[in-house]
Amino acid sequence: MGLVYLFSFKRNWTHSVLFLVHISIHEELLTKLVITSCFLFPSHSPGIMLLIYSRKKGYIPLEILSIEDGKRLKSFRHLLHRNKKIDFIEQFNEKLLVKQDGENLQILDVTNSKITEVSSNEFVTPSAFIFLYEMQLFLTFRNRSVSVWNFRGELVTSFEDHLLWHPDCNTNSIYITSNQDLIISYCKAEPDDPSSEDNACSINISDILTGKCMAKIKAGNLCKQKSSKFLCTPLEALGDITSLYYDEEREEIITGNHQGLIHVWSN
Repeated sequence: MGLVYLFSFKRNWTHSVLFLVHISIHEELLTKLVITSCFLFPSHSPGIMLLIYSRKKGYIPLEILSIEDGKRLKSFRHLLHRNKKIDFIEQFNEKLLVKQDGENLQILDVTNSKITEVSSNEFVTPSAFIFLYEMQLFLTFRNRSVSVWNFRGELVTSFEDHLLWHPDCNTNSIYITSNQDLIISYCKAEPDDPSSEDNACSINISDILTGKCMAKIKAGNLCKQKSSKFLCTPLEALGDITSLYYDEEREEIITGNHQGLIHVWSN
């Protein structure tokens, strides 16, 4: 028997109280713990936790717990195809996304056990997810491409000019605004863009619902600046970005690169 310890804040009218919840589990059976508690958008986080236990022959045992008090909200089994690897199990509020190798994506509503399936030809296993609590959508990242899906299994958005620089989806260089209407990413030029060099990099700002590129920071659009004024030129500053953040109050993009330098981009 093992314990899971959860630290959480409980706020009242006058102050916030840090409290501790501990949950007893069988650690030899537990294979994964998914906490649906988004630090970017805490007001929209449901504060629940998914426990994924060791797979059985034709199913996998699952439990949903409350982070606030550790109470079990639901315990159930999800049927699986035998001898097929599980690509992922992800939870978003009352929705459970389950994908096995070569099989359709299953979107399970845990409140009524209704399953929606999306063809494996349409939905290929992504390398990463970002859930949009405000929009009730989720982003998928695969092979530098970004797509937006809803929980009816429908593709909502494909982006017209948002080819990610990192092929393995480095989410440190991706920012979603608090309204969840814009995505800001470190990108590379599209293959069919005649105005860009082969290794041209840029910071792209795109509308999440329409996929339109709203703005782009690239070296060719910036005024010529001498490296004597700054530690590097705009072209050099755009190279090898490892992290990206958008200050929504000041309307400034802040980037860090492999050399440990920090740059601020603003109008």
